[in-house]
Amino acid sequence: MPSVIVLGAGPGGYAAAFYAADLGMQVTLVDEEKNPGGVCLYRGCIPSKALLHVAKLVDESKHASHWGVEFGTPKVDLDKLRAYKNGVVERLTGGTGQIAKLRKVNYIQGRASLTGPNSMSVKTATGVQEVSADYVVLATGSHPTRIPGLSVDSPRLLDSTGALDLPAIPKTLLVVGGGYIGLELGSVYAALGTKVSVVEMTPTLLPGADRDLVKPLQQRIEKTFAKVMTSTKVTGMVAAKSGIAVTFEGEGAPASETYDYVLVSIGRRPNSKIDGLEKTKVKIDAKGFIETDGQRRTAEPTMFAIGDVAGEPMLAHKASHEARVAIEAIAGHKAVFEPAAIPAVVFTDPEIAWAGLTEAEAEKAGRKVEVTRFPWPASGRAIAIDRTDGMTKLIIDPDTGRILGVGMVGSGAGELIAEGVLAIEMGATAEDLKLTIHPHPTLSETVMEAAEVFFGQATHVYRPKKK
Repeated sequence: MPSVIVLGAGPGGYAAAFYAADLGMQVTLVDEEKNPGGVCLYRGCIPSKALLHVAKLVDESKHASHWGVEFGTPKVDLDKLRAYKNGVVERLTGGTGQIAKLRKVNYIQGRASLTGPNSMSVKTATGVQEVSADYVVLATGSHPTRIPGLSVDSPRLLDSTGALDLPAIPKTLLVVGGGYIGLELGSVYAALGTKVSVVEMTPTLLPGADRDLVKPLQQRIEKTFAKVMTSTKVTGMVAAKSGIAVTFEGEGAPASETYDYVLVSIGRRPNSKIDGLEKTKVKIDAKGFIETDGQRRTAEPTMFAIGDVAGEPMLAHKASHEARVAIEAIAGHKAVFEPAAIPAVVFTDPEIAWAGLTEAEAEKAGRKVEVTRFPWPASGRAIAIDRTDGMTKLIIDPDTGRILGVGMVGSGAGELIAEGVLAIEMGATAEDLKLTIHPHPTLSETVMEAAEVFFGQATHVYRPKKK
């Protein structure tokens, strides 16, 4: 079996290293953190979900008065909340570190510089280590995008990493960017008592999602956030004595406003500026991503690239699957990365999730599809838990009945979307979903009933099939 070095220990990197070890390869994994985990475990997906769980609990405690249960006003112990979030991170990263040892992966903590297509020099706390292998997998991830010319030297200007550290519970917070990161973190601070405003350049929040999925979330955010400013640009920021003064340009936006803190979350950029990369044949595209083929092999035959650094979508689960493809290719197996669907989830409240072809994509491509929707106000489970602010939709090929796309908005949509992904990957039809018995009463039934709508036979909504 060949030997391999994996540079970067995020969900793509450590998945590649662990799988390579399982296949019997000699593996070296290099990262600057104490244990494998990457941005996702240390400063991204995991800590944000821990805080979103707390935010949801706070919201539900307030909402409980509708059911005849009264709680007092929540008291937030910020130090304890930070400790909880950090404990989640430490538990998971400690676990990956232990698994690396069990798999006999040579883990090196340090900063690497490539010295060639098969080797690198790693600066550690105790000196410099030179390592080489038959193959190298680049999994260096990404970093938050900054606004050119609008950065100010102030501890009150945060990116997603700083916001997750919970420096304070400010009275006011401006979120610059109406994408999933900004809305998730904005939701956390709003639940903790901050007056949150969000500004987005485009006409709508979450520009990449279908509008009918975004609508219930936007309606909720407009109630829980202090202000939602779409089609609006931030034109300037100035550090003030007690915050950051921000100027705007857009209809309905204030000329200027001062906020205690400003969170900039306008996307991420690939970490493709790797020391020593110029000593290889690896190519970078116009967007800064490393160019790869279907096996995630770069222009340098011995080097592969996976995860955020290798292209969009920048999602942990996409990186983990690319990892398996790259390692199988190194092992000489027939492997290629060609998923029919990669799920996307926005962990706000309500959650939004989708996979496969979206309605907007079908319309843009002029593709003939049939869209069926099942409204959650017709779901017994949704009514029982008082969360009818949801909907499940299917994008179906009208001629074959094949499921091309699935979209959901509602409580727990992120947990439900996997059924849709499986249906798309397996080439399932609306009839397959209709005939699959779903447990009652559950929110998963909405998938089955959305399929029944296609035939005009949904039990809990009257949508006769057009002749």
